[in-house]
Amino acid sequence: MSGFGLSAASMEGDTAQLKNKFIHHVFFWLKNPDSQEDKQKLIAGLQKLTKAKTIESAHIGVPATTNREVIERSYQVSWLLVFKNDADQEVYQSDPIHLKFIEECSMLWEKVVVYDSVQAK
Repeated sequence: MSGFGLSAASMEGDTAQLKNKFIHHVFFWLKNPDSQEDKQKLIAGLQKLTKAKTIESAHIGVPATTNREVIERSYQVSWLLVFKNDADQEVYQSDPIHLKFIEECSMLWEKVVVYDSVQAK
């Protein structure tokens, strides 16, 4: 992996940056899963949502092309957030930007699944 500029030391640094953070990962299944227009509307809404003040880091994703039995690829868009702590995540939940996103985009999705996690002790 050193050919990609990754070393054990840099990976430890990346891991340390996530220590004690609150991870919030959301998966969206669209009502019209084949609609590129709906997918782009959702992605645009998520891009606006990145302006919420308590978000430390955000990643908007779509399923990778990897294909093994254990990989879930039926969703259309994912939203990975890193917060400093649970309290910041709670503030995000009632942030007007988040509430506006739900108001403007909730008609696009059929199903949402959320995985929240904290550092294992």
